[in-house]
Amino acid sequence: MRYRRIPDETIRRLPIYLRVVSILLSQNRKHASSKEIADLLGVNHWQIRKDFSYFGDFGTPGVGYELHKLKKQIKKILKLDKPHKTVLIGIGNLGSAVLAYPGFNEYSFNIVAAFDSDPKKVGKKISGITIENVSKLPSLSKRGITTAISAVPEDAAQQTADGLVEAGVKGILNFSPRHIAVPKKVKVISIDIAMDLARLPFYMPAH
Repeated sequence: MRYRRIPDETIRRLPIYLRVVSILLSQNRKHASSKEIADLLGVNHWQIRKDFSYFGDFGTPGVGYELHKLKKQIKKILKLDKPHKTVLIGIGNLGSAVLAYPGFNEYSFNIVAAFDSDPKKVGKKISGITIENVSKLPSLSKRGITTAISAVPEDAAQQTADGLVEAGVKGILNFSPRHIAVPKKVKVISIDIAMDLARLPFYMPAH
């Protein structure tokens, strides 16, 4: 499925819409209007309609969106209509928490392997996954794993990314504050919790 150039902000919102649709479905809802979805998210209903308009006409006037169909359409757009085998690199405090997080399955991600460079961690089992030595990263290409989560220390971020790219990984979620360079064919999304937190006081009322 090909689309014209889509704004990054629209792509950022699609997983949020998917979560809301899943919540409504869990409440045995079959249909919802853009206004109902917008009210749950605290956004303008026109924004939802605009975002969906990039991909086609999903709703029906006077009826709204058929939720089962909408969920299927959003997952197809995000390429979540098939499972993604995922690897986690770095089993420190953050990595261990990521490994234990149960919410990935909702978005078709299944962490099937985990790696660390610490010999004391290698061989241990966490959340059902046996930790492997990071030296075995090249094996990913034979295991059909193309998505990775990197939770390694900052000074190991680039080397880890290089190893993942060489192993055939096409998408990396990077928790390191360091910018990592990869070929254009590989997509990196970086999350820096401290940096996001640093924006918060700007919006807070003065004492």
